[in-house]
Amino acid sequence: MDTTKTEARTDDTKAAEAAETPGTTEATGTSEAPEAKKADGGPAAGAAVDEDAPRGADAADEDREEPEEDVPPAAATATGSVASGAGAVVAAGLGLASLTGTWMGTVLAERQTLLGQIKLQTGKATDQIGTVYGAPWHTHALVNGLFALLAVVVAGLVLTRTRPAWVRAVAWGGLALGVLGIIVSAGMYFDLFASLPTLPKSGGAGTPGS
Repeated sequence: MDTTKTEARTDDTKAAEAAETPGTTEATGTSEAPEAKKADGGPAAGAAVDEDAPRGADAADEDREEPEEDVPPAAATATGSVASGAGAVVAAGLGLASLTGTWMGTVLAERQTLLGQIKLQTGKATDQIGTVYGAPWHTHALVNGLFALLAVVVAGLVLTRTRPAWVRAVAWGGLALGVLGIIVSAGMYFDLFASLPTLPKSGGAGTPGS
């Protein structure tokens, strides 16, 4: 009879152990889940962890480099185009003025003519042609040469950088006119194209006899 009780107790013990086995499996699965997560996304158990290192989305944001803007803003580009175009037009206008003459050159030439007449009347000058005609002519040439030089300088500044095609074309035109104006003004100033007129030498006239 004791043997029967012992066997019954053994069967009850085995049944209890079998009933506890699923709970142990579930507990084991629950306890292993964090370790699996650590193996996939985090450091292994027992490894040293750097608290200052970026984690997750923060690390991805820090690794992502922002593209640098090499293209200038549209407003700055438009302003540069307008300025370069205006400079090219100014250079062309100055070059043309150096060939056709300017109001400033005309006024200064007339002023020099008036000063020459005053010198002749006061006896401060003896060369009538050089004082009344030559000085105003040279003054006009000097003013035209100054405008031509300005045209060359402005056109050269415009052409120092990359510009639109029409700006470069106008600037080259202004440069050519400026160079031509310098040549013409130099010829006028140094009397290369025509020399100053001279008074004919007067011969001795005989006095009528009595």
